[in-house]
Amino acid sequence: MSAPTPQQGRLAHAPVVLRGGRCWLDGGADSVPASDPAFTAVLDDFALSMAAADQAVTNLLIRQNEASCVDPGGRR
Repeated sequence: MSAPTPQQGRLAHAPVVLRGGRCWLDGGADSVPASDPAFTAVLDDFALSMAAADQAVTNLLIRQNEASCVDPGGRR
């Protein structure tokens, strides 16, 4: 099972923009389409990994906040 690829937006920590399901290398002044299938597959994997990492951090923060609400005295 694979996660859906974002359709638009900048990849975190990378000079890559996703537009309409295609990767574009962003050089600051202009963007260039990335059309090599092997390259775009690596970029897609990177995007999915970054999204999973961001979600994992979010989940940890949520659990941490929930734990602090349950025990406001900070006791474990």
